Amino acid sequence: MKRIECIIMDWAGTSVDYGCFAPVAAFMESFKAIGIEVTAAETRAFMGLTKIEEIRALFGIGRVAQAFRQKYGRDYDDNDVQARYADFQRALFATLESYSTPIPGVVETIAALRRRGIKVGSTTGYTEKMMEVVIPAAARQGYVIDHCVTSDHLPAGRPCPYMVYQNMIDLAIPSVDYVLKYGDTIADIKEGVNAKVWTVGVITGSNELALTEAQVAAMPADELEQRKAAVRRRMEEAGAHYVVDTIEELPAVIEDIERRMNGEV
Repeated sequence: MKRIECIIMDWAGTSVDYGCFAPVAAFMESFKAIGIEVTAAETRAFMGLTKIEEIRALFGIGRVAQAFRQKYGRDYDDNDVQARYADFQRALFATLESYSTPIPGVVETIAALRRRGIKVGSTTGYTEKMMEVVIPAAARQGYVIDHCVTSDHLPAGRPCPYMVYQNMIDLAIPSVDYVLKYGDTIADIKEGVNAKVWTVGVITGSNELALTEAQVAAMPADELEQRKAAVRRRMEEAGAHYVVDTIEELPAVIEDIERRMNGEV
C-alpha cells in the first residue's frame, strides 16, 4: 500500500512565528538604517526566498531603486546588497529566539504524525546559522522534527526544489510520490510544485495572511473569511494540491492523498 512517508515543513509562519513577523521586522530595519523605507507588504511579497535573495528583490522594486538613486546619486550594487544583508542578520539574530514559539496545533499534530511513522523534514529561507538558534528554541517548546535543510550548500533556495531533494536523500525517501511539502508562502508552494511532491498550503498564522493571533481573534468574521479566501486563491493558483486553514487538518489531508495514491478515490 502506497503511503506518505515524509512531510517537509517550512519554519517561520508555518511551524513557528505566528504571522511570520521576525524576518519582516528585520528587513524593514535593515533598509531604514540607510534611510530607505520598505513596507511590510513589500517584504512579505518575497517571503520564502533565501534572505539574501529577498534583499536583492527588495532593491529591485522600482520605487526602492529610485529612492536609493535619489538619496545616494547612483544605482545600488552588490556591495549595497551585502551590507543590507549583514544588517538584516544583525537585526534578526537579536530577536530570533523570541520568534521561535510553535504555532498552535503544530506540536501535537507533528508528534502524532511522527508516531504514525511519518518522517518530518524541513526547508527554510533561513541560513544554517539562523537555524542553529531556531531549532533548539522550538524543541524546548515541544516542536521536534527529524531533519532540516538550508540552502547554504546547495545551488539555490526556493523556488528551486533542491532543499526538498536533499531532505529526501538524508531521510532515505525513495520517491517524490511519498513526500508532502507544507508551507505558508507562495515560494513554499512553488518549491513543492517544482519538486513534483504533494503540496499543501496553510492559511492561519501564515505570511500570506499576515495577521497576529490577536488580530485574527478581533477581526469581524466576514472580513477574516474574505482574507482567508484570498490567500487560498493565491496558493491554489500557485499550484497547491490542498490548502488548509490550520495544521489540525493535515492528517485528514494525508489520508485523502493516500486514498488517491491507492486508487480508492
